[in-house]
Amino acid sequence: MNKNTLVIGFMLFAFFFGSGNLIFPPKLGFESGQFFISAILGFILTGVGLPLVGLMIGSKYDGGYQSALAKIHPWFSIALLSAIYLTIAPLFVIPRTGAVAYEMAVVPFLDTPNWASLLIFTVIYYAISLWLSINPSKLVDRIGSVLTPVLLVTVLSLIVMSFAKLGGNPASTATDGYQGEAFFVGFLEGYNTMDMIASVAFSVIVMNAISQKVGKEANLFAETTKAGLIATSALALIYLSLGWIGNHLSLSADELTQVADKGQNIGTFILNKSAVLGFGSAGGVVLGLIASLACLTTTVGLTVSASEYFHETFPKIGGVNLSYKAYVIIFTFIGFVLANQGLGAVISKSIPVLLVLYPITMTAMILLGLNIIRPLPVFAKRVSLGLVTVVSVLSVAGVNLPLKEYSMEWLPFAIIGLIVGLIFDKVIKK
Repeated sequence: MNKNTLVIGFMLFAFFFGSGNLIFPPKLGFESGQFFISAILGFILTGVGLPLVGLMIGSKYDGGYQSALAKIHPWFSIALLSAIYLTIAPLFVIPRTGAVAYEMAVVPFLDTPNWASLLIFTVIYYAISLWLSINPSKLVDRIGSVLTPVLLVTVLSLIVMSFAKLGGNPASTATDGYQGEAFFVGFLEGYNTMDMIASVAFSVIVMNAISQKVGKEANLFAETTKAGLIATSALALIYLSLGWIGNHLSLSADELTQVADKGQNIGTFILNKSAVLGFGSAGGVVLGLIASLACLTTTVGLTVSASEYFHETFPKIGGVNLSYKAYVIIFTFIGFVLANQGLGAVISKSIPVLLVLYPITMTAMILLGLNIIRPLPVFAKRVSLGLVTVVSVLSVAGVNLPLKEYSMEWLPFAIIGLIVGLIFDKVIKK
């Protein structure tokens, strides 16, 4: 394997391993109790498998998702990808990662957190992000060769120290939701991380990095698959380990009451307790470093991918030329402002948009995957995506639909739309 492919895989791991990915597995481990193995396997299947498949599908098309979706309809490609990049980058994840890094790395050490401490931290945080993002040709070296190894070492040190301190039996009993259907619940938890959308965003960075580092003559699909396997294998191993910690860390009734009263995420509480258990008073510093690096690398990945897409798609707006660097500065500034003001409102408005985009993106990915195996008529793809778009909007608006409780209400309509489209295409041809 080419050494550069390994480094690209490390970079990709760091992009995916954000703050949410740090918290989900311990929570699942705690709640699944004696059914942990089944639950974590289901979680890994979708939480790791879907992003890998998303990367592989994007690499099979010249020009990635942008050109593949344009063949369905150029305006559909622009509308969907612009909405994805805006929602998961400057308007949601980029400001959230800065705020989360502050909450986990700084707040525990402050007596009275205030707007000034948040402002100082975010100035430093987004300045570093800007420096890392401004030159994408150095991204692989800076992220894959430097930051990812530091992130991996700190995460693994937390895992090893926790393993050494904890017992061999599950410390909790499965909650009602995991009784009898742990694999399916884990499957849905992994699906609901929405990391598949991130694979659409990150695929362009991976393909560009392979062309620069491995060579333009490289087999994009093969090299992307290798880099994706490196990233997702590391993710799966860390998910399994963090889940095991949550499954074996004992929490008292008083601690559970404290978590509930404060409205704290149980995954965050477990990580804090395991860090203190493993490192004593230095545990907060270790966890703060892990959270900061995990958030920062995700911020950089999304800033670069969004800036590259918008520079290529909208190089000029209102007669003003906008370079890649201009977009990096704009998106970084938006993230900085939103991290300091009204983040709760931004999140509350962004989540409904994500809930609309996710089924549409999932359907597009499935159709593009099927199209690789057996070419599908454009009309059939349009009918399927059109139905799913309507259903997604209705679902977010509150309409009760089949499978809504599993967040898969879009799937039957995607299948129906594809079948109807195939039938109509054949009838029209005859």
